[in-house]
Formats: sequence, structure tokens, C-alpha cells
Amino acid sequence: MNRHGAAPAVSVVGLGPGDSDYLIARARRLIDQCAVLVGSPRQLDCFPDFAGEKRPLGALAELAGWLAQQGERAVVVLASGDPLLYGIGDYLSRRLAPGRLQIVPGISAAQYLFSRLALSMNDVYLASSHGRAPDFDFLLMHPKVAMVTDDRIGPYEIARQILIRGLRRTMIIGENLSYPDERIHRLSPAQVAPHYAMNVVVILDER
Repeated sequence: MNRHGAAPAVSVVGLGPGDSDYLIARARRLIDQCAVLVGSPRQLDCFPDFAGEKRPLGALAELAGWLAQQGERAVVVLASGDPLLYGIGDYLSRRLAPGRLQIVPGISAAQYLFSRLALSMNDVYLASSHGRAPDFDFLLMHPKVAMVTDDRIGPYEIARQILIRGLRRTMIIGENLSYPDERIHRLSPAQVAPHYAMNVVVILDER
């Protein structure tokens, strides 16, 4: 809430892992009521009946500047998974004035995968390879790691790093999580294929 008691004009809304069944009720209400919906083409396509303005996401610096100029217009920025788990929420929270922004959490793809495995997250180390080079020596010290991947460092590269170090690990690869073509693979690093669809990887030390 801002100093006048009204809700902030800009909302960053987590979409969850993909399927709209995992969108929380507050997120759905904000989307239904906003004047402008901002997101990637794939995210915007999830809301074919939205009656307001749709705006492509574009460069983040440009988005932050545009949001600052919107006054009291209700704007929802769509985020995959949870906005504060290696998402756009952190970026915008550091660039918009206090009281201007609210963040509505979503179910992350990592949370979804752990739920499908009935595997505890109490001791998991969460990481991402999006736009960054992971420190594999540090990561592989942990007995349980969940990593959101990108096209550059995905399951095959992770498996290669495990094999280079001569470690024994189990890799669980969740592809297209929550979508009809979802697939979950439990493999040794030597069994990992070169290519997978959109995925999250869990690395387990099961010794």
C-alpha cells in the first residue's frame, strides 16, 4: 500500500510454472482488472480474452523508465514462475520508487518439480544459469541443488561438469513443466542427452 492507502499502480505477477491452473487467485484478479498487461509474447498469449492494452516486455531498462511514467494507471508485468526467484521482480524493485510496486508471488518451476517428485525442499540450494556462469565447484558441494537453466548452460553442460570432476550424482530433468507435453527424466550424468525443451534440473548426491 502507498501513503494514501491505495494499492501500488504497478504489479509484478508470478504466472507459476506455465499452466494457468497454478496461477494464484490474487494474480488472476490483478490481471483481470489492470489497464495494461506487459509480458513476453508467450506470456501475453495466455490471456486471449484480456480487454486492455497489451505491451511487449522489451529491454528491462526501457521497461523501468516506461513504468515510472505511467502515473496511476494499473499495470501488470507478467513474470514466469516466481518474480523474486531469479526473476524480473528483483530488477524492478531496485528501480521503481518505494510504494510504486507490489509483487505477487507465483509457484516457481523448481517448487512444481519438487512437488511432482514428492521431494523435500528443506535442504535445497537454488541456482540459475540465466545470463550467468555458475560456480560448479561450489554448487556441487551441496547434496541437493535445483537449477533453472538456459540455452547456453543446460542439462548437458551440467552433466559434463559433473563428469569432469568424477562425481557421482543423479540428475532429474523436468521439461515443459505443467504443460501437456511435460516430461521428467531421472538419469545419471552419462545418460543426459545434448538437448531438452524448457527445463529445470535437480542434482542429487544420493550416496
